[in-house]
Amino acid sequence: MDTMPSDAVATWPQWRRDELAANTANPRVGTRLVSQDARVRVWLLDLAPGERLPFHRHVLDYFWTVTSPDGGKGRSHYGDGRVQEVEYALGDTKHLSYAAGESMIHDLENIGTNTLSFVTVEFLDSANPPLPL
Repeated sequence: MDTMPSDAVATWPQWRRDELAANTANPRVGTRLVSQDARVRVWLLDLAPGERLPFHRHVLDYFWTVTSPDGGKGRSHYGDGRVQEVEYALGDTKHLSYAAGESMIHDLENIGTNTLSFVTVEFLDSANPPLPL
């Protein structure tokens, strides 16, 4: 589980540390929830250049797929202090899963020049119960 003991987090601007602390149970892993049933939640994520998705916690198994025609570039800050920049291409897909009690918290900022778009599908029958919306 991501926590905040890292010395790296202490070097972040106060606003970022405050946002991290305030969003430890934020389940909004996209900019818009477009579908939910007994098995899945489907999210769209669209970030214009310079926009950010605030810190949010992943507790469910999920996958994301890049839908931006020209890909893009993003930067995430993680609850354990890591900062990672990633170049994305159309169709890139990543599957993640969490055992009972595991989770991950991060934000996402579009540091590219075009809109960064994803579809994210969360599986509600994962090892952890879903966070309430």
